[in-house]
Amino acid sequence: MLGLSERGKKRLAYGFWRFTENQVDEAIAMIALVRENGIDHLDTADVYGGASGFGGAEKLLGAVRAKAPRLLDGAVIATKAGCEPGAPYNSSPAYLKAACEASLKRLNMSRIDLFYIHRPDLLAHPADVAGALDDLVTAGKIASVGVSNYTVAEVEALTRYLKAPIRAHQIEFSAGHVTPLFDGTLDQAMKKNLAVAAWSPLARGGLGDGGPMELAKVRATLATLAAKFGVPVNALAIAFLSTHPASVTPILGTTNSARARECLDGLKLTLTRRDWYDIVEAACGRRMP
Repeated sequence: MLGLSERGKKRLAYGFWRFTENQVDEAIAMIALVRENGIDHLDTADVYGGASGFGGAEKLLGAVRAKAPRLLDGAVIATKAGCEPGAPYNSSPAYLKAACEASLKRLNMSRIDLFYIHRPDLLAHPADVAGALDDLVTAGKIASVGVSNYTVAEVEALTRYLKAPIRAHQIEFSAGHVTPLFDGTLDQAMKKNLAVAAWSPLARGGLGDGGPMELAKVRATLATLAAKFGVPVNALAIAFLSTHPASVTPILGTTNSARARECLDGLKLTLTRRDWYDIVEAACGRRMP
């Protein structure tokens, strides 16, 4: 169980890309809030950490585990590797194995629940990547394998050599970025029964006031629907994602508790087909044929 959405069961995840290493008390407060509201999937990566640098967010979670261990009981911890500062990507077997060991140490864990390849390394043969991931599974270092920001073809290539199943695909998907609806990513996820986790579900903040001009129609449509349902726009943005049959799990990255609650309310909304397609058409800038 990855703590991600399944058919008939909508979920949210919580991510740590906005946190720095020293925000332990802030992280504890947000984790307590989301855990109380049924979120048990916590997402990070070795490159997250902001001003605290590479590994900062993982060190933060390790510190949370040391200070408030019960808060993480039953939680699924996902992290990512494959982004090497200055490379920019490295999915060579040696690097992935070393990165996994480093993440385990920073997280203060003996096994990572879900280990993603963060972005595809165009210089890594999928057979080599698969071999490294399978070795990590066999060694008990990781429980499950995921990919992030992969194309449909890249998923197929890795699947060809991988013995362990790919359990999840993390992608950019929001009302402001609807490409996965049309490039085969979500279709592949449904075909292969891959969990889908959506990063930046609020379009990197672009769905709020002051967002970019190219999302003006999307913002207007969301505002109209928000008024119809009597909910904040953020709730509509989450409902848009969770309505898709691929059972998408939006990953919340906010450090604002009020905004987190708004997003949680999105799981309670039921959009009609017309509501949902209104958002898609606004994002595409045209009516559906």
